[in-house]
Amino acid sequence: MAKATWNGTTLAESDKYEVVEGNIYFPPDSVKWEYFDRGDREYTCPWKGEACYHDITVEGKTNENAAWSYPEPKPAAKNIKGHIAFELGKGIKVEK
Repeated sequence: MAKATWNGTTLAESDKYEVVEGNIYFPPDSVKWEYFDRGDREYTCPWKGEACYHDITVEGKTNENAAWSYPEPKPAAKNIKGHIAFELGKGIKVEK
């Protein structure tokens, strides 16, 4: 079971997840989307494609661009389509 938490709140939890480049990617149905809004960071990975960043807001505190996903990844990364991963340097705990 993998679990991501920030500010005392569970953001995602699942026993089914993908690990890519050392990051845990949670499937869309395991994410508590009510805490997420579109971030403003842009990034394109050469082999995964265009990333979509997300701000996370819990109890009035916002962690900007603290998570990302690949809504339409390149074929090599199709296993993480719509999954979400977290920026660990932003205080988010991801445990498995």
